[in-house]
Amino acid sequence: MQPIRTLTSLAAPLDRVNVDTDQIIPKQFLKRIERTGYGEFLFFDWRRIQDGADAGKPDPEFTLNQTRYAGAQILLAGKNFGCGSSREHAAWALSDFGFRCVIAPTFADIFYSNAGKNGILLVQLPEEQVQTLLDRAAANGGYKITVSLEDQTVRDDHGFYAQFQIDPFRRYCLLDGLDDIGLTLRHAGALDKFETEHDGKFWLKPRPAVV
Repeated sequence: MQPIRTLTSLAAPLDRVNVDTDQIIPKQFLKRIERTGYGEFLFFDWRRIQDGADAGKPDPEFTLNQTRYAGAQILLAGKNFGCGSSREHAAWALSDFGFRCVIAPTFADIFYSNAGKNGILLVQLPEEQVQTLLDRAAANGGYKITVSLEDQTVRDDHGFYAQFQIDPFRRYCLLDGLDDIGLTLRHAGALDKFETEHDGKFWLKPRPAVV
C-alpha cells in the first residue's frame, strides 16, 4: 500500500449527496476475483449515456469524462458518501481509477473503514467548506488542492485553509502505507520465533511407534 503524506492534485467535483456503493461500482461488476481492473467501471451508470441512439457512449456532461479533470487524485463529494452495501469493491474501484483522497462532509462507516484499509484517505470537512471546494473545482480549470496528512490540513492557492480530524491509528497506517497484512508483517520476527518454539514442543511431534 502506497504511503500518503502530502498530496497535491487536481480535484474533481462530484456535487451529489448519498452516493452509494452501487453507484460507485455497480453490482454486475462484482463477479471479478481480482482486486484490480475496476477503475474503468467506476460510476459506470453515470459515465455513460443511458438512453437514445447514443446509449452506452461516454456522457460528456459527467465530471470524470471531462478532460479538465483527467488525472485527478482528489475527489470532492457531498454528504453520506459511500452509503449502501458494504462492498469493498467500491474502494478498489476508486483506487484503481487513481483517486487517493476523497473529501466530503460525511462518509458511511463501513466504506470509511474499507477505504482506509485500501490506502484511500477520507477527509471530513464541514458542509460549507466542502461546497466551497466543489464550487472552485467546477469554476476553475486546473484547480488543485493540497492535502497534508502529516499536518491534517487542506489548502488551495486561492486562500482556502482547513484542518481535519482523523483516527490516530488510521493516520498511522496511511502515513506508513500499512494494510492489514503490512501491520501483521511488522511482527514477522516474533511470529517466526513463536513458530520455531512451538515446532520444538513434544506434543507437536509424531508420537513414537508402539512396539
